[in-house]
Amino acid sequence: MAVDASVIGLKHKANLLIDESLTVPRVSDRFKSFGDMPPVFATAFLVGFIEATCIEALAPWLDEGQGTVGTHVDVSHIAATPAGMIVTAEVELIGVEGRALHFRVSARDERDLIGEGEHKRAIIDRERFTARVNSKREG
Repeated sequence: MAVDASVIGLKHKANLLIDESLTVPRVSDRFKSFGDMPPVFATAFLVGFIEATCIEALAPWLDEGQGTVGTHVDVSHIAATPAGMIVTAEVELIGVEGRALHFRVSARDERDLIGEGEHKRAIIDRERFTARVNSKREG
C-alpha cells in the first residue's frame, strides 16, 4: 500500500482513560516545576496521544520498513481533564505532499472539547532514519 492523495480523508479515532500517570505532575521528574501543578491531563501527553492516533491511522497504509515522525504540532489545550475521565482523539488526513502528511486533529473528554488543531508527519524509511540519527550521535 502507499500513502498518496487517494488516502486524503482517512479518519481514525482512539480512546484513552486518563489516570494519574498522565497528569501534569507526572510528566517527568526532570521538570521539578511540574510537581506543584494540578493533577490534570498534561498537554505533553495530549500531544503524544494525538500523535499515537495519527500513527495508528497510517499503519495499514505504510510499506514494510516505513514509519512516520512528527514534524509540526499546532494544537490548543483549552480545557482541563481530571484523572478518571476518558479522552477521545479524532484525526483526519487532510493533505499529502510526497512524504509530508497533514492532519486535522481534535480531542474531547466526556464533557468538553479539550483541544484541536493541526499536526504534520513525514514518512520515513526506518533504517535510513536510524542510520542518520546514529551518525549524528557519532558526529
